[in-house]
Amino acid sequence: MIQVGVGLQGSRWCKQYLPPNVEDGLVDVVAAVDVDPNAFEPAREHLGIDEDRCYTELERAFAEHDADFCSVVVPPHVHEDVVDLALEHEMDILSEKPIADTMTASARIAEKVERAGRKMGVTMTHRFDRDKTSLRRELRSGRGGPLDYLTFRFTCDYRHRGTWDERLYDIDDPLLMDGAVHHLDLLRDLAGSDPETVYTQSWNPPWSEFENGAQALATVTFENGVRAQYEAATTNAVGLNGWGHEYVRAESRDATTVLDHRTLERFERDPDDENWVGRHPAGEELPLLDREKWGNAWLVEQFVEWLDGGEPMATNVSENLTSMALVFGAIESAERGEPVDVREYLDAARADARDSGE
Repeated sequence: MIQVGVGLQGSRWCKQYLPPNVEDGLVDVVAAVDVDPNAFEPAREHLGIDEDRCYTELERAFAEHDADFCSVVVPPHVHEDVVDLALEHEMDILSEKPIADTMTASARIAEKVERAGRKMGVTMTHRFDRDKTSLRRELRSGRGGPLDYLTFRFTCDYRHRGTWDERLYDIDDPLLMDGAVHHLDLLRDLAGSDPETVYTQSWNPPWSEFENGAQALATVTFENGVRAQYEAATTNAVGLNGWGHEYVRAESRDATTVLDHRTLERFERDPDDENWVGRHPAGEELPLLDREKWGNAWLVEQFVEWLDGGEPMATNVSENLTSMALVFGAIESAERGEPVDVREYLDAARADARDSGE
């Protein structure tokens, strides 16, 4: 593989996500690319990439190495440029989220990949965190009966510049683009269904140093009848459920399942208990799953298994396009002040992508 992007998030790929897969013999990183010539230390130190295999020119790196695939760990607005060049060189692609910085570009990338007959995965890390995977296992077990609705909370205090990624303070809809892109995808996964409609309110309180879109509330309905409430805030007084420690409550017919700060509890309904007024039953703490890799390290493994003839990874680009429609549809809803039909929104984006790609 060729690692495209070694600064910021790319450095985490070099330090955390790729080394376990190199050790397992799943990947051989043959080159690294970044526009910053001073950014290559993580690739040299943690992946053993020699100086002559560190490139500031993407075309040269792709031309000089016959790689099976490349990563895409660069800003979203240049994802399509990397994908186009990778397809020219007949490479498969493993990309950071989002697919692209607009819905049309995301749909256009998915269509290009399909037309080229290549494989592309998207690293939706939150789906494959240890605690979220354990919650998904519990819901899929069916022990609590059919799922009714989900409640999700992500709240923190990033109101002042320097407390979160600096680039997010000046972009449009930073919370929805950088936070909800994971969270809404996770809700879709837990619901076990594609989204039907999304209604969002997004705003910026006066104490925020973000340009816009620091807080959001959203309601999602899914095609199987499950509903979800999404609360997200980056300028609250305190961080009750910050990044990686989100609160998720799943209400099923016979049980309430709560994930909070990476602790999973199950509260079971007792049909024989008639003392329902003021009842506060104790929960049962559920063990979290064990495996060697989680998050992006696991996703790299899944992608390689797919390339080797296994089943498509769950977050392949075609599947992930629906999650992108939920995210961009949420942004559209906030702008219009009305619910958005996600399927219609996705179909329109695909039509725009075909027109813009001609």
